[in-house]
Amino acid sequence: MFHITILAVGRLKERYLSEACAEYLKRLSAYARVSTVEVEDEGIAENLTAQGREKVKQKEGERILRRLRPGTFVIVLEPRGKTKTSEDMSEMLDKLALDGRGELAFIIGGSLGLSPAVLERADLKLSFSKFTFPHQLMRVILLEQVYRWFKISRGEPYHH
Repeated sequence: MFHITILAVGRLKERYLSEACAEYLKRLSAYARVSTVEVEDEGIAENLTAQGREKVKQKEGERILRRLRPGTFVIVLEPRGKTKTSEDMSEMLDKLALDGRGELAFIIGGSLGLSPAVLERADLKLSFSKFTFPHQLMRVILLEQVYRWFKISRGEPYHH
């Protein structure tokens, strides 16, 4: 059975997002052990310089990297990453399972994105779209997709 960690910068603040995440975590429990780990986000001043922005990403990145275990297959959500279909990702999960790589981590950065060190650690840089999504909403979208990938992998219907 897969062990999947969703590593996310910041806390979910909106109740409706927390409820949606809880629903998908419940659905996913039939397929994998899925946990969410939130790392503290840095406060961002309005007039932050480019150097200040990099420092924020660096600090958040260090918190993320400390939470990764050796041997974990790391997928970062990155707007400039590769785009794949749900079927592609389902096939990738199947291949990882066959290769004995059952420890996965998905990383969702903060509002400024991810540090170069986190991007370097990634086994896959995955883009869900060329659109920009709020990082809190991205957590719900990711959980829904992971659920969809398992349903596809098992040949089970999924309509919602």
